[in-house]
Amino acid sequence: MRKPKDWGQPCPNPECAYYRRMQQGNVSAIATYLTQSGKRRIFRCHTCATHFAETRATVFFDLRTSEEKVIMVLKMLLVRVDLAGIGFVLGVTEETVLAWLQRAAQQAEAINHHLLRHLPVTQVQLDEMWNFIGRKHARETDEAGESLPDSEDGRQWVWVSFAPEFRLMIAAIVGPRTLDTAKEVVAVTKARVAGIPAFFSDGFTCYLAALIAAFHVVTTFARTGKRGRPRKPLCQPHPALVYGQLVKQKHQGKLVTLSTRIVLGAERLTHLGCTISTALVERVNLTLRQALAPLARKTSSFCKDRECMRQRVVFFQAFYNVARPHMSLQQPVPLHERTRRGAICPRWQKRTPAMAAGLTDHVWTFRELLTAKFEPLDSQSISG
Repeated sequence: MRKPKDWGQPCPNPECAYYRRMQQGNVSAIATYLTQSGKRRIFRCHTCATHFAETRATVFFDLRTSEEKVIMVLKMLLVRVDLAGIGFVLGVTEETVLAWLQRAAQQAEAINHHLLRHLPVTQVQLDEMWNFIGRKHARETDEAGESLPDSEDGRQWVWVSFAPEFRLMIAAIVGPRTLDTAKEVVAVTKARVAGIPAFFSDGFTCYLAALIAAFHVVTTFARTGKRGRPRKPLCQPHPALVYGQLVKQKHQGKLVTLSTRIVLGAERLTHLGCTISTALVERVNLTLRQALAPLARKTSSFCKDRECMRQRVVFFQAFYNVARPHMSLQQPVPLHERTRRGAICPRWQKRTPAMAAGLTDHVWTFRELLTAKFEPLDSQSISG
């Protein structure tokens, strides 16, 4: 008996019993329609009789522009082309580009939310990269000259937590250089990693307090029955927490000395065999500056809105993890598996950070990045 094809499309009806569930046998293709990018299918859920298009819940849904043009615009945003340049080349307005960027950022957040879970990392490198929104100095600043948490201009740093063993960007957040933002970065990292990895950063003091706030044990003391107030609970760093700093001392902008400092977990650090370093996360900072126009040095393409900057960074994070092969992660193809493609016989298998971490099994295409759909976390496997 012939089985119906499973299209991998979830039902978009919230009242359906199979809402957002995939591969349940309840969805079938019933028709096709012609668009500027070719034929697209219309599906029907047999449980609730809901009809929906193939592009539902994707970046391309309900757009009159061809998918190729949308893909070209979003690609140009990731190769350091500013909004004015995109509008001049492709004939679209800046408002349209920002609207498409917002859709792509929402898709990227869904990818990060579903794939970046229970990461088996042993070390995490933390760093923050200077940037500004609107103007270099905000109208209202704190004592250190940093923008306030709710400020939309001035210094807005790009914070990155990075897993060097997989070249994976775990978290990327835009915010002022304050303790609250450091706590947010560490909290997001904690939610996405398995266990307690070793943390390495520069000499920025807020990381220590943020790490203790996320990884700690609370010791309570029993009442003694004596007069006076009972002893307050004691909050201490988790015994498994490892934190090392790479301290740089500069003079007139030039590096003078470079020293390491073990702040927490010296014994476990020796057992793990890790080296205190932030070289790879600093290299990611250069990658970000080379990829996003607002992060380039001495540019007139800086962002005027912090949310727009956040959308660019989140979109690039998802692209970097699943769709951008990393040269240091490539593996040699065995001799018996090498196949000639015309005049070229590939000797290396390209891999992305997500492939190295076991999150995906192939390099995602750019269209796959913009159209991927996921089930709810309580019914989804993290391998995709």
